[in-house]
Amino acid sequence: MRTDRTFTMLKPDSVEKGHIGAILEKITSAGFKIVAMKLTQMTTADAEEFYAIHKERPFFGELVTYMTRGPIVAAILEKDNAVEDFRTLIGATNPDEAAEGTIRKLYAASIGENAVHGSDSDENAAIEGAFHFAGREIF
Repeated sequence: MRTDRTFTMLKPDSVEKGHIGAILEKITSAGFKIVAMKLTQMTTADAEEFYAIHKERPFFGELVTYMTRGPIVAAILEKDNAVEDFRTLIGATNPDEAAEGTIRKLYAASIGENAVHGSDSDENAAIEGAFHFAGREIF
């Protein structure tokens, strides 16, 4: 039976600081099943396309530089109510405002280096997952 899916990226700061295992443990302990995952690195063109919605925002250039500075872990996660439950698990974008025990409270350094991405809607989860994974890579 197919359940809800969401997309996540462990961002370059998480990878650089060695938090991959700890973050994946929090994700799986929260009941998410990993149905696709890979270590990869975004090119400038990839990051500009992925974050095109923010193109006119003043932080766009910094975001692209940040997301291309090192590898990321991209993953598609499955669980009932996946998008909403994952957004709760990762916490607020600003780690100072994130709830205790959330991924961003534990591992994010700032609003700009906030450790992890989580899709904000079912539609975006499908688009973002398809951006990073071919159909044959998803189980």
